[in-house]
Amino acid sequence: MSANILVLHGPNLNMLGTREPDVYGHETLDDVNASIQVKAGELGVAVECRQSNSEGDLVTWIQQARGQADAIIINAGAYTHTSVAIADALRAAELPVYEVHLSNIYQRESFRHHSYISSLAVAVICGLGPDGYLSALAAAAKKFG
Repeated sequence: MSANILVLHGPNLNMLGTREPDVYGHETLDDVNASIQVKAGELGVAVECRQSNSEGDLVTWIQQARGQADAIIINAGAYTHTSVAIADALRAAELPVYEVHLSNIYQRESFRHHSYISSLAVAVICGLGPDGYLSALAAAAKKFG
């Protein structure tokens, strides 16, 4: 049986490719999602990618993943550092969580050094750019392989 993995992209990730390309790179979110789908095919897992700028959408999708997905890969963007609601939803979903950040959050502003998600995550991957999603996907697929 193939694993079902939900990939969630948080606020402003829809602006990839144009928003601060020196920090986040030149790939668009569509490029990132296409790479994720290719890797998922190679690994034999099913992946659904979603993006929202709304904290409520992310919470709802996380809640819906319980019983439907096998793991969640999440780049919560700025909500990483502010959202108890997303952390609570991840805890309630009772699924393995892989936290991804395109940039190395520890080389950035001090408020980015705290994550409400990290303590719930199987792994935290930051600073690898879009390849961080592929690393998280490989790790999640291995868990279910």
